[in-house]
Amino acid sequence: MGNCSGHWNNWNKNDKGKFERNDHKSKKCEHKKSCESCGHDDKSVCDCNFKPVRRLRSPLNSDCVLVNSVVGSKMVQKVAEFTFPLTAFTPAPGIPITATILSVTVTPNPAGIVHNVRLIRDKVVNIGFVPVTISVTVAGIALPFTLTTSLPFQEHTDFPGACPEDTVTETPLVVEGIFSQPGVPVLGVTGLVTLTGILVKVVLRTTITVTRPVIMDPHGGICDVNERRCEDNGIPNFTLPTTPTTGGLLGGGA
Repeated sequence: MGNCSGHWNNWNKNDKGKFERNDHKSKKCEHKKSCESCGHDDKSVCDCNFKPVRRLRSPLNSDCVLVNSVVGSKMVQKVAEFTFPLTAFTPAPGIPITATILSVTVTPNPAGIVHNVRLIRDKVVNIGFVPVTISVTVAGIALPFTLTTSLPFQEHTDFPGACPEDTVTETPLVVEGIFSQPGVPVLGVTGLVTLTGILVKVVLRTTITVTRPVIMDPHGGICDVNERRCEDNGIPNFTLPTTPTTGGLLGGGA
Protein backbone atom coordinates (compact mmCIF):
# COMPACT_ATOMS: atom_id res chain seq x y z
CA MET A 1 0.00 0.00 0.00
CA GLY A 2 1.19 3.52 -0.74
CA ASN A 3 0.39 6.81 0.91
CA CYS A 4 -2.01 8.52 -1.54
CA SER A 5 -4.98 8.18 0.85
CA GLY A 6 -3.26 9.60 3.97
CA HIS A 7 -3.90 13.18 5.05
CA TRP A 8 -0.17 14.00 4.54
CA ASN A 9 -0.24 12.84 0.94
CA ASN A 10 -1.04 16.26 -0.54
CA TRP A 11 1.62 18.15 1.44
CA ASN A 12 5.37 18.57 1.01
CA LYS A 13 8.00 20.08 3.31
CA ASN A 14 9.74 23.11 1.77
CA ASP A 15 13.31 24.32 2.32
CA LYS A 16 12.29 26.26 5.45
CA GLY A 17 10.89 23.16 7.09
CA LYS A 18 7.26 24.15 6.60
CA PHE A 19 4.60 22.05 4.92
CA GLU A 20 2.92 23.28 1.73
CA ARG A 21 0.17 21.78 -0.35
CA ASN A 22 1.13 19.62 -3.31
CA ASP A 23 -1.58 20.47 -5.83
CA HIS A 24 -0.33 17.89 -8.31
CA LYS A 25 -0.89 14.98 -5.93
CA SER A 26 -4.14 16.49 -4.70
CA LYS A 27 -5.62 16.67 -8.21
CA LYS A 28 -4.23 13.29 -9.14
CA CYS A 29 -5.86 11.43 -6.23
CA GLU A 30 -8.72 13.67 -5.12
CA HIS A 31 -11.28 11.42 -6.82
CA LYS A 32 -9.71 8.22 -5.48
CA LYS A 33 -10.80 6.36 -2.35
CA SER A 34 -7.50 4.72 -1.58
CA CYS A 35 -3.91 4.45 -2.64
CA GLU A 36 -4.64 1.03 -4.07
CA SER A 37 -7.35 2.33 -6.39
CA CYS A 38 -5.18 5.33 -7.26
CA GLY A 39 -2.34 3.14 -8.39
CA HIS A 40 -4.65 0.77 -10.18
CA ASP A 41 -6.43 3.42 -12.26
CA ASP A 42 -3.43 5.28 -13.65
CA LYS A 43 -1.10 2.24 -13.73
CA SER A 44 1.38 4.09 -11.50
CA VAL A 45 3.32 2.95 -8.47
CA CYS A 46 2.46 4.50 -5.11
CA ASP A 47 5.22 6.38 -3.33
CA CYS A 48 5.91 4.00 -0.46
CA ASN A 49 8.69 4.28 2.08
CA PHE A 50 10.23 1.02 3.31
CA LYS A 51 12.40 0.57 6.35
CA PRO A 52 15.78 -1.10 5.87
CA VAL A 53 15.71 -4.87 6.27
CA ARG A 54 17.24 -5.99 9.57
CA ARG A 55 20.31 -8.08 8.86
CA LEU A 56 21.44 -11.03 10.95
CA ARG A 57 24.74 -10.62 12.69
CA SER A 58 25.55 -14.28 11.99
CA PRO A 59 24.23 -15.26 8.55
CA LEU A 60 22.72 -18.75 8.33
CA ASN A 61 24.80 -21.27 6.43
CA SER A 62 21.78 -23.25 5.24
CA ASP A 63 18.49 -22.46 3.53
CA CYS A 64 16.80 -25.38 5.31
CA VAL A 65 14.71 -24.98 8.47
CA LEU A 66 13.86 -27.27 11.37
CA VAL A 67 10.11 -27.61 11.94
CA ASN A 68 7.77 -29.82 13.92
CA SER A 69 5.63 -32.11 11.82
CA VAL A 70 2.32 -33.14 13.42
CA VAL A 71 1.97 -36.92 13.45
CA GLY A 72 -1.52 -36.71 14.93
CA SER A 73 -3.76 -34.75 17.29
CA LYS A 74 -6.99 -35.86 18.92
CA MET A 75 -9.23 -35.11 21.89
CA VAL A 76 -9.51 -38.08 24.26
CA GLN A 77 -11.12 -39.02 27.55
CA LYS A 78 -9.51 -40.67 30.53
CA VAL A 79 -11.42 -42.38 33.31
CA ALA A 80 -10.16 -42.46 36.90
CA GLU A 81 -12.08 -44.81 39.18
CA PHE A 82 -11.91 -46.99 42.25
CA THR A 83 -14.31 -48.86 44.54
CA PHE A 84 -13.75 -48.00 48.20
CA PRO A 85 -14.94 -50.22 51.09
CA LEU A 86 -17.03 -48.48 53.73
CA THR A 87 -14.30 -49.21 56.27
CA ALA A 88 -11.95 -46.83 54.43
CA PHE A 89 -13.84 -43.74 55.59
CA THR A 90 -13.14 -41.76 58.73
CA PRO A 91 -13.90 -41.50 61.53
CA ALA A 92 -12.89 -45.12 62.12
CA PRO A 93 -14.06 -47.79 61.93
CA GLY A 94 -15.79 -46.35 58.90
CA ILE A 95 -19.38 -46.24 57.71
CA PRO A 96 -21.57 -48.90 59.37
CA ILE A 97 -22.64 -51.60 56.92
CA THR A 98 -26.26 -51.18 58.02
CA ALA A 99 -26.20 -47.37 57.55
CA THR A 100 -28.47 -45.64 55.07
CA ILE A 101 -26.37 -43.50 52.76
CA LEU A 102 -28.15 -40.26 51.88
CA SER A 103 -25.58 -38.62 49.60
CA VAL A 104 -22.03 -38.94 48.28
CA THR A 105 -20.04 -35.82 47.31
CA VAL A 106 -16.80 -36.17 45.36
CA THR A 107 -14.51 -33.15 45.10
CA PRO A 108 -11.55 -33.65 42.75
CA ASN A 109 -8.42 -31.49 42.80
CA PRO A 110 -7.52 -30.86 39.13
CA ALA A 111 -4.39 -28.90 40.11
CA GLY A 112 -3.01 -31.99 41.83
CA ILE A 113 -3.48 -34.43 38.95
CA VAL A 114 -0.35 -36.44 38.25
CA HIS A 115 0.05 -38.22 34.93
CA ASN A 116 2.98 -39.96 33.30
CA VAL A 117 3.02 -40.10 29.50
CA ARG A 118 5.03 -42.61 27.50
CA LEU A 119 5.09 -43.26 23.77
CA ILE A 120 5.44 -46.65 22.16
CA ARG A 121 4.98 -47.64 18.53
CA ASP A 122 1.58 -46.34 17.34
CA LYS A 123 0.32 -45.67 20.89
CA VAL A 124 0.38 -43.05 23.64
CA VAL A 125 0.22 -44.59 27.11
CA ASN A 126 -0.90 -42.46 30.05
CA ILE A 127 -0.90 -43.52 33.71
CA GLY A 128 -1.74 -41.27 36.65
CA PHE A 129 -4.10 -40.42 39.48
CA VAL A 130 -6.58 -37.74 40.50
CA PRO A 131 -6.65 -36.46 44.12
CA VAL A 132 -10.21 -36.43 45.49
CA THR A 133 -12.05 -35.86 48.73
CA ILE A 134 -15.14 -38.03 49.23
CA SER A 135 -17.80 -36.99 51.71
CA VAL A 136 -20.64 -39.39 52.62
CA THR A 137 -23.75 -38.31 54.51
CA VAL A 138 -25.44 -41.06 56.51
CA ALA A 139 -28.93 -41.05 58.05
CA GLY A 140 -28.93 -40.49 61.79
CA ILE A 141 -25.32 -39.22 61.98
CA ALA A 142 -24.71 -35.47 62.06
CA LEU A 143 -21.21 -35.29 60.65
CA PRO A 144 -20.33 -36.83 57.27
CA PHE A 145 -17.76 -39.56 56.79
CA THR A 146 -14.80 -38.47 54.68
CA LEU A 147 -11.92 -39.91 52.74
CA THR A 148 -9.05 -38.05 51.05
CA THR A 149 -7.40 -40.29 48.51
CA SER A 150 -6.49 -40.66 44.83
CA LEU A 151 -8.28 -42.29 41.93
CA PRO A 152 -5.98 -44.11 39.50
CA PHE A 153 -6.36 -44.04 35.74
CA GLN A 154 -4.50 -45.64 32.87
CA GLU A 155 -5.32 -45.22 29.20
CA HIS A 156 -3.70 -45.94 25.86
CA THR A 157 -4.58 -43.99 22.72
CA ASP A 158 -3.93 -45.26 19.21
CA PHE A 159 -1.70 -42.95 17.11
CA PRO A 160 -0.84 -44.71 13.83
CA GLY A 161 2.63 -43.74 12.66
CA ALA A 162 3.85 -42.52 16.06
CA CYS A 163 7.35 -43.62 17.10
CA PRO A 164 9.01 -43.81 20.54
CA GLU A 165 11.27 -40.79 19.86
CA ASP A 166 8.40 -38.47 18.91
CA THR A 167 7.20 -35.75 21.29
CA VAL A 168 3.87 -35.92 23.13
CA THR A 169 2.06 -32.77 24.24
CA GLU A 170 -1.13 -32.84 26.31
CA THR A 171 -3.41 -29.96 27.25
CA PRO A 172 -4.26 -29.70 30.98
CA LEU A 173 -6.73 -32.36 32.04
CA VAL A 174 -10.28 -31.06 32.48
CA VAL A 175 -12.91 -32.76 34.66
CA GLU A 176 -15.94 -33.58 32.51
CA GLY A 177 -18.06 -35.60 34.94
CA ILE A 178 -18.13 -37.11 38.42
CA PHE A 179 -20.01 -40.30 39.31
CA SER A 180 -20.55 -42.23 42.55
CA GLN A 181 -22.54 -45.36 43.32
CA PRO A 182 -22.96 -46.92 46.78
CA GLY A 183 -23.63 -50.63 47.26
CA VAL A 184 -21.01 -51.91 44.84
CA PRO A 185 -19.46 -55.32 45.60
CA VAL A 186 -15.94 -55.21 47.00
CA LEU A 187 -13.51 -57.86 48.13
CA GLY A 188 -13.03 -57.73 51.89
CA VAL A 189 -9.90 -58.55 53.87
CA THR A 190 -11.21 -62.07 54.45
CA GLY A 191 -11.57 -62.68 50.74
CA LEU A 192 -15.38 -62.52 50.80
CA VAL A 193 -17.33 -60.30 48.43
CA THR A 194 -19.70 -57.92 50.23
CA LEU A 195 -22.06 -55.16 49.05
CA THR A 196 -20.40 -52.50 51.17
CA GLY A 197 -18.43 -50.42 48.69
CA ILE A 198 -18.79 -47.04 46.99
CA LEU A 199 -17.69 -46.75 43.37
CA VAL A 200 -16.23 -43.35 42.48
CA LYS A 201 -15.50 -42.35 38.88
CA VAL A 202 -14.07 -39.12 37.42
CA VAL A 203 -14.09 -38.58 33.64
CA LEU A 204 -11.27 -36.38 32.32
CA ARG A 205 -10.70 -34.75 28.93
CA THR A 206 -7.52 -33.66 27.19
CA THR A 207 -6.10 -33.16 23.70
CA ILE A 208 -3.05 -35.24 22.80
CA THR A 209 -0.70 -34.05 20.04
CA VAL A 210 2.25 -36.06 18.75
CA THR A 211 4.94 -34.13 16.85
CA ARG A 212 8.22 -34.98 15.14
CA PRO A 213 11.17 -32.70 14.28
CA VAL A 214 11.91 -32.68 10.55
CA ILE A 215 14.14 -30.69 8.18
CA MET A 216 12.42 -28.79 5.35
CA ASP A 217 14.27 -27.41 2.34
CA PRO A 218 13.26 -24.31 0.30
CA HIS A 219 11.36 -26.48 -2.17
CA GLY A 220 9.16 -28.06 0.49
CA GLY A 221 11.11 -31.31 0.64
CA ILE A 222 11.05 -32.91 4.08
CA CYS A 223 13.39 -35.40 5.72
CA ASP A 224 13.34 -36.76 9.25
CA VAL A 225 15.97 -35.60 11.73
CA ASN A 226 16.34 -39.25 12.77
CA GLU A 227 15.61 -41.62 9.90
CA ARG A 228 15.84 -44.62 12.23
CA ARG A 229 13.47 -43.40 14.93
CA CYS A 230 10.83 -46.03 14.14
CA GLU A 231 13.14 -49.05 14.08
CA ASP A 232 12.11 -51.90 16.34
CA ASN A 233 14.42 -51.92 19.36
CA GLY A 234 12.65 -54.67 21.29
CA ILE A 235 9.93 -54.45 23.93
CA PRO A 236 10.03 -51.09 25.76
CA ASN A 237 10.08 -51.30 29.56
CA PHE A 238 9.25 -48.19 31.63
CA THR A 239 9.43 -47.67 35.39
CA LEU A 240 7.24 -44.73 36.36
CA PRO A 241 7.65 -42.52 39.44
CA THR A 242 6.26 -43.92 42.70
CA THR A 243 2.81 -42.69 43.72
CA PRO A 244 3.14 -40.47 46.82
CA THR A 245 2.21 -42.28 50.06
CA THR A 246 0.22 -39.34 51.42
CA GLY A 247 -3.19 -39.28 49.85
CA GLY A 248 -2.64 -42.60 48.10
CA LEU A 249 -5.31 -45.21 47.55
CA LEU A 250 -7.26 -45.89 50.73
CA GLY A 251 -5.13 -43.30 52.49
CA GLY A 252 -7.06 -41.29 55.03
CA GLY A 253 -4.51 -38.49 55.34
CA ALA A 254 -5.01 -35.07 53.86
